[in-house]
Amino acid sequence: MELLFPELNLPANISEHGGQVDLLIRLVQYFMYLLFTGWGIFMTYCLFNFRARPGHKATYEPIKAKASKYIEIAVVTFEVALLLLISMPVWSNLKGTAADPPAGSFNVRVVAQQFAWNFHYPGADGVFGRTNEDLVEEALNPIGLDENDPAAADDFYTINQFHFPVGRDIQLFITSKDVIHSFFIPIARVKHDAIPGMEFPVTFKVPEFPEGTEPNEAGSLEIKSEIACAQLCGLSHFKMKGYITVQTAEDFAAWAEEQGADEEFDDDFEFED
Repeated sequence: MELLFPELNLPANISEHGGQVDLLIRLVQYFMYLLFTGWGIFMTYCLFNFRARPGHKATYEPIKAKASKYIEIAVVTFEVALLLLISMPVWSNLKGTAADPPAGSFNVRVVAQQFAWNFHYPGADGVFGRTNEDLVEEALNPIGLDENDPAAADDFYTINQFHFPVGRDIQLFITSKDVIHSFFIPIARVKHDAIPGMEFPVTFKVPEFPEGTEPNEAGSLEIKSEIACAQLCGLSHFKMKGYITVQTAEDFAAWAEEQGADEEFDDDFEFED
């Protein structure tokens, strides 16, 4: 069975919706195995049965058969079921709406650029401070935060470092400063394009103790993994890498409290001219 249905080597999953994404991937993969096998058998049959040989003439009239129509209907029905019963519900839950986020959601703006991820946190008041592209200074204020806005007083941002707590709906607002990027957290099964001039909401949730994890002796949980850019975004696309740190609510609160107005950049990040 392992030869027929090998493991797909998917990364570990920490999000609540990830199991549905994995199910969809596996169903599509097994469906492709079935179609490949069926078409392979049919092609082999055609090559053998309709080969040129003495005493046989080619027939130019199309063959009428009901079996092929039934197979086509079955394939279309299966694909529609995948779309309506799995893909669309999962996508709908992930997208959410910017106007009506889940109650008590934890909101973060994700601002992509060549070649880094900027994460804008709204601070204790939960309100994002105003941003303005005219205020952007790559070395000092990469997200263009307007410090004259009262709502921005407790805002802070990080570069290539995304911390968030478990047990809460995480509402991301994804955009870009320059070209099209694609925000991708493999272990959370979260992926969405970041497009200049547009902001896309994406919602996901990591349970308090995801499957395969357990708290340490102090009762804390810390999961670290990578963020990738799934869209070719320039010559230094390979540098478009960030990191997530998933923490308990208490540990995240302690980390957020440590963040001040003066942010330090990631040591591996270099600004492009």
